[in-house]
Amino acid sequence: MSSLDDLYRRVIMDHYQKPRNRGTLDETDGLTVHLNNPTCGDRISLSLKIEDGKVTDAKFLGEGCSISMSSASMMTEAVKGKPVDEALKYAHAFSELMQGHEVDDSLDLGDIEALQGVAKFPARIKCATLAWKALEQGVKQFEQKKE
Repeated sequence: MSSLDDLYRRVIMDHYQKPRNRGTLDETDGLTVHLNNPTCGDRISLSLKIEDGKVTDAKFLGEGCSISMSSASMMTEAVKGKPVDEALKYAHAFSELMQGHEVDDSLDLGDIEALQGVAKFPARIKCATLAWKALEQGVKQFEQKKE
């Protein structure tokens, strides 16, 4: 195993054991999306607060494997405080990463890069993308509510 693989494994386990942004938001403050992956039993409830075109807060609760829970932790860290369109760019970039494609260098993926090895394990890709799909659905719900 390379030292890079070891580093990535440590980053994933750190997010799994000490998740960032774990919790919920008051329903009057935002919206919550509930998703599950029936293949492996991963579940997530993602709470988003969007104001003035920005994701001002993001929290999650869930249960599942280290990949899904650490991905949710990383995602909430990455999108908090970002304009909605930039948050969606991160979601798109993450999807590309999971398909083994090159990602736009202008986006600083930070800890998210630790999940790139998941692309080698097709059965785990749904685990990694669950929180990101919840983000996309949440933004879509928010946009529909606005109209």
